[in-house]
Amino acid sequence: MGIGNRGWRGWALGTVLAALAGCASAPHVPLPPAPVVDLPRFMGDWYVIACIPTPIERDAVDAVESYRLDPDGTVATTFHYRKGTSGGPLKVYHPRGFVRPGTGNAVWGMQFLWPIEADYRVLAVSPTYEWTVIGRAARDYAWIMARQPVMSPPDYAAAEQVMTAAGYRVSELRHIPQTPLAARQP
Repeated sequence: MGIGNRGWRGWALGTVLAALAGCASAPHVPLPPAPVVDLPRFMGDWYVIACIPTPIERDAVDAVESYRLDPDGTVATTFHYRKGTSGGPLKVYHPRGFVRPGTGNAVWGMQFLWPIEADYRVLAVSPTYEWTVIGRAARDYAWIMARQPVMSPPDYAAAEQVMTAAGYRVSELRHIPQTPLAARQP
């Protein structure tokens, strides 16, 4: 006894839906971080040049992330930006970074709200520590940051290559406007 026309369509639809569900739930390939991050050298100010933004960053302007290594080994972090325009309201957040042992200082838990620690990975840092790429294992958010408010085109291209190799779609990057330092509001 064969499967009728209706039966084949039902079987085919079920097979396709099962395959799609399997693809949707398939885990990502692991996201390898940078081999080693010189933590004291990584500390300081980083200007957010571009990002695949979190909901709070969608209208960010003049975004800067600052790191300070505390005596207990945690990383005091200040993230600030202007909302909407360079004259917009100043938004400031103070998450704390917890460096994961055995990761070469490249994988952190970033805690905005206790007890939740968000995944934070230094995917690459330039040899001169002038730019970095930060990502997450879920590949939902990412940041290209630099020590200055602008990046040279070759450095930016190198950062995009890191993101592409890590499985990010660089078409999702949002460039963060950075007002020249002399023109910024205090």
